[in-house]
Amino acid sequence: SFFCRMGGRNETKVMYFILLGFPTTGELQVLLFSALLLAYLLTVLENFLIILIIRNNHSLQKPMYFFLGNLSFLEIWYVSVIEPKMIRDVLSPDKRISFQGCMAQLHFFVTFVCTEYVLLAVMAYDRFVAICKPLRYPLIRSHKLCAQLVAACWMCGLTTSSIKLGFIARLSFCDVDRINHYFCDISPFLNISCSDSSLAELVDFTLALLVIMLPLCTVVASYICILFTVLKIPSSQGRQKAFSTCSSHLTVVILFYSTTLFTYAHPKLMYTYRANKLVSVLYTVVVPLLNPLIYCLRNKEVRLAMRKTFTCTR
Repeated sequence: SFFCRMGGRNETKVMYFILLGFPTTGELQVLLFSALLLAYLLTVLENFLIILIIRNNHSLQKPMYFFLGNLSFLEIWYVSVIEPKMIRDVLSPDKRISFQGCMAQLHFFVTFVCTEYVLLAVMAYDRFVAICKPLRYPLIRSHKLCAQLVAACWMCGLTTSSIKLGFIARLSFCDVDRINHYFCDISPFLNISCSDSSLAELVDFTLALLVIMLPLCTVVASYICILFTVLKIPSSQGRQKAFSTCSSHLTVVILFYSTTLFTYAHPKLMYTYRANKLVSVLYTVVVPLLNPLIYCLRNKEVRLAMRKTFTCTR
């Protein structure tokens, strides 16, 4: 970093930040490194296999699995933005990240998180139409409409990230260049700024509420309608079959939304480093690792397609 005198205080053009991460020593460092590396490799492998299975099985050429394939593609990039640097820093004494690298990591992470919020809502709406409005479902089966919905999810993520970073990039940084986190997240970034970050904080909080709450309302409304429709089905076997098509998605939604809502839908004044770092591990490491397993283990069609794929391979 280098300093200049402005307005009676030292301000700086920061060249790099230091990610404090999790303080560990000795055997615990090696154990944490091994666990994180294994989790990352398994997450990438699981999601790659889901994409492969969906592409190679005609029985899975449906909107629900088209969206699931896009979710798996998204999560491969989502974990790859955070985990490789996080894994390296566990053993490395040099935990620096350049200012440009930090901003890039923040941009891609916010993009992927916001895209996933909207994509999960689109998947919930897909289940709503399939179960509650089956006669209209052929309309959403068109590949063009599905592609447009996925493109809209990505545009929402990119737009939200660009607006947030537009305000964050205006901030100045003084003597403190240590980020009390294991990646460049918004709240720790705002906390080390020596300029007035109230506007950036307000924009971040407002957009976080919009990007989380609007998709969440869509998910909740969709599943309330699904529940009422399923309860009207006379046979218990029919009810079980109808609800089994969305149980895995509902589980993923609960895991992802609950952990990220805790982190991002509160003002900066309520931010606590230790709690947020621990919860961040859930949605950056644990939840992406569990998502493919949930879809595979709880979805009969995916299990059958997986068995067919591996049988054909052998």
